[in-house]
Amino acid sequence: MVHKNLSHIPLSILDLAMITEGNPVSITFSNSVNLAQHAEKLGYKRYWLAEHHNIEGVGSSATVVLIGHLASQTSTIRIGSGGIMLPNHSPLIVAEQFGTLETLYPGRIDLGLGRAPGTDQLTAIALRRSQKAAAEFPENIQELQQYLSSSNKNAQVRAIPGEGLDIPIWILGSSTDSAYVAASLGLPYAFASHFAPAMLHQALAIYHTHFRPSEILKKPYVMACVSAIAADTDAEAEKLSTSFKRLYLGIITGQREKLKPPTNPSELIIEPALEAALQQMITYSFRGSAETVRKGLNQFIDSTQVDELMMTCPVYEHSARLKSYEIIKKIQQS
Repeated sequence: MVHKNLSHIPLSILDLAMITEGNPVSITFSNSVNLAQHAEKLGYKRYWLAEHHNIEGVGSSATVVLIGHLASQTSTIRIGSGGIMLPNHSPLIVAEQFGTLETLYPGRIDLGLGRAPGTDQLTAIALRRSQKAAAEFPENIQELQQYLSSSNKNAQVRAIPGEGLDIPIWILGSSTDSAYVAASLGLPYAFASHFAPAMLHQALAIYHTHFRPSEILKKPYVMACVSAIAADTDAEAEKLSTSFKRLYLGIITGQREKLKPPTNPSELIIEPALEAALQQMITYSFRGSAETVRKGLNQFIDSTQVDELMMTCPVYEHSARLKSYEIIKKIQQS
């Protein structure tokens, strides 16, 4: 078996539409357009946005609207959801929304589905999320698939547009539960190792072991997401990373805020217990010069044998984010 590395697999981008301190949300959206266009020119395969709610630093709550906006401003790169939190929505509504997107931008739309609320419990209630929503996730996926199928044309309830369209469905996961779902349905699987690394290898093993070939997919296909910050030097990348470290500390402590400007790493003092939790959370964060990031990403790909790598670059300065993706693409091609 040939062991994969960066040169063997497609690279993609996850954009969390982070709202930066001192800037309006409109800047977040214009930066996302600019990054998607940049990624398209560089040759990245897909550009996904994630559904989150009630988080001050994340602007992608109306995920479908943003997907449509970015698709309208690009021409070849695949645009999709990483993901739509299906239990927050009616499967019929999702089928109609993505059917509309696929009709407007044929052959370019991905539908990644998650089972978490993408928010806190009070907001989940405000979203009218059923308490049984997570348990019904597999059935809701199959209902959505039925609406998108050609065989649904004689049903009493139909998704128009949507019916009969070829919209790739991905199952997203941050634990082992969704690995079983993706495997049983014969669908591609994407794991959120950029913030939930603990069960990555176990989830991938479950997916491969239990995978059942389907009309959609004959063999397993895995994508994993990591954080990656590439800069001219290791020191510069470490300084850039202080922004996302503070962001993740806010997640750990329940004090979620906008993405803050970087600071000197020596000034970021973290108490030992929080530092341990942070380091566990960012296990698959690769930061440094081109050579440092190349080594880290290749080790990750070799240990997981993923079919595709998705990256998020949570840095404050938009120019630094653009440069990071440029450096990583050069690494892949060199």
